[in-house]
Amino acid sequence: MSATPVSSPAAELTAAQAVAAGTDFAELKAGTMGLFWNEFRPADGACRVWHWRDQQARCLTPDGFSVRSRVYEYGGGSFCLSDDGIIFVNEKDQQVYRQGLDPTPPLPLTHNEQCRYGDLQWHEGQVLAVEERHGEGVEHRLVALVEGSAEVLAEGADFYASPTISADGQRLAWVEWDRPAQPWTVTRLMCRARQSDGSWGAARCIAAHDESLQQPRFDAQGRLYCLSDRNGFWQPWGELDGGWQPLPAKPADHAAAPWQLGTCTWLALGPQSYLASWFEGGFGQLGLRNVDGQVERFASAYSRFRNLAMDAEYIYAIAASPISPPAVIAIDRTNHEVHILAGGAELLPAECISLPQSMLYESAGAFARGFFYPAVGAKSPTPLVVFIHGGPTSACYPVLDPRIQYWTQRGFAVADLNYRGSTGYGREYRQALHLSWGESDVQDACAAVQHLAERGLIDAGKAFIRGGSAGGYTTLCALAFGDVFRAGASLYGVSDPVALGRATHKFEGDYLDWLIGDPQQDAERYRQRTPLLHAAQINVPVIFFQGELDAVVVPEQTRSMLDALKLNGIEAVGHFYAGERHGFRKAENLAHALEEEWKFYCRVLGE
Repeated sequence: MSATPVSSPAAELTAAQAVAAGTDFAELKAGTMGLFWNEFRPADGACRVWHWRDQQARCLTPDGFSVRSRVYEYGGGSFCLSDDGIIFVNEKDQQVYRQGLDPTPPLPLTHNEQCRYGDLQWHEGQVLAVEERHGEGVEHRLVALVEGSAEVLAEGADFYASPTISADGQRLAWVEWDRPAQPWTVTRLMCRARQSDGSWGAARCIAAHDESLQQPRFDAQGRLYCLSDRNGFWQPWGELDGGWQPLPAKPADHAAAPWQLGTCTWLALGPQSYLASWFEGGFGQLGLRNVDGQVERFASAYSRFRNLAMDAEYIYAIAASPISPPAVIAIDRTNHEVHILAGGAELLPAECISLPQSMLYESAGAFARGFFYPAVGAKSPTPLVVFIHGGPTSACYPVLDPRIQYWTQRGFAVADLNYRGSTGYGREYRQALHLSWGESDVQDACAAVQHLAERGLIDAGKAFIRGGSAGGYTTLCALAFGDVFRAGASLYGVSDPVALGRATHKFEGDYLDWLIGDPQQDAERYRQRTPLLHAAQINVPVIFFQGELDAVVVPEQTRSMLDALKLNGIEAVGHFYAGERHGFRKAENLAHALEEEWKFYCRVLGE
């Protein structure tokens, strides 16, 4: 391969191939009826439930349906198992449907067009769910759906997640939080007990200690557990010896930020035993802590684990590695043998894959992290593309990403950054972005270029930056307030935080106050960190990609930034996609955006 971008030979990964390899999985469920998962395929942008049984997989979701919740806009928990099939949320109308395992059509359980549902759980004929009601405002509550009617389980808080009932039906637990908190800053673990007349007693707070709690679990004896970051990392805590105490655990995050509902990165098995995944230096680990304190590790070839499930014979997970895309795997609990049930197909020969190298580097008196992917076959310092993940309270992972390989196949190195504020490295690192968005993340992006250039790995004069959503904001800030990058790409990125605060949805309604400050009291800080107001300081080309139906970053933001750059005589290109929301889903649009971005950088470099 050339060390500089050239036109793509047939042997290289095309944009269409990179997108087609973007099949992903979510919400793994194991039960007496077999194994189930939700599968997204870029070809049509739909999500479908698949059923694995007797060594075969079949799709359960009929044409015309897509299994996806839009509660909190990011959704999650879009299906659960029932006694004889599945319960799911249909993407188009956001209503709950019941479906058997036979070919009969799904039947609606709800008929309320004002409501969305997510985080579905099944218990003895009831569907527990987070209900999102849209009227004059947006209200959330926990409900139990029974034959079309809704029994309210909890209301009054601003947000809810993870309703779960103990196996004996005697205890109900959930996580809740109020504005201005986010689910990764301060939440409460709540519980109600069943009364003698069958009703639920008063709600009682189990844990709320300036901590973030997620994924409550009951063991077979009805003891309650939850992940808490009270000691600096998301680790298991539980009802032990009459009190709320930490379980023995690695000093590491056992979960990522809960942007979506229905995640499962750990399973409680007893007072001293649990199955969990956790991060070590950004790399995922999977292990079973036994009652004797020993940790039995599994599937060491993989570097990220999601949506854990298990039965007497197997541990199940959605897993990915630096050389293989996401797959549904089954791990034999006796001999640790890994079986791939779906996904994981070879994208490229191993020798053609650029592998992640951990980055830990200095930035403005602190340290930042990420992963470096060298250009394939490069013999000299190469151009660099810096990837900025969204969120911004999110993370990138050292797994095979077809988009990254697309760039490294074309002579570009990639730095995929977990800038300060990213998850996976503990609460302190995650909280470092408090009031610092548009500043510390930009410093980390610029410092990464210097770090790699000093080691002779990249050509600092040919560095580019790209990001989606919050990553687009960091990209625009880096271009406006620095002179490190030759050009950049903003994918549905924030250019005006104040306008975003006025237009965004309830879930993120106070997020900007945490990231930057109060728009009124800290107006000058906002002015200093608003790329749109400093468009005149951007003197390099920028390309924009935007969905017309985006409710998080509305299209008008992108159009305003695009017009401001053009007015200043800067080369600026915009691509707007009808039918796309926040984050593109249609294969043709994903491929088009990827290829247009590459062509744009090639023009900038004069190739």
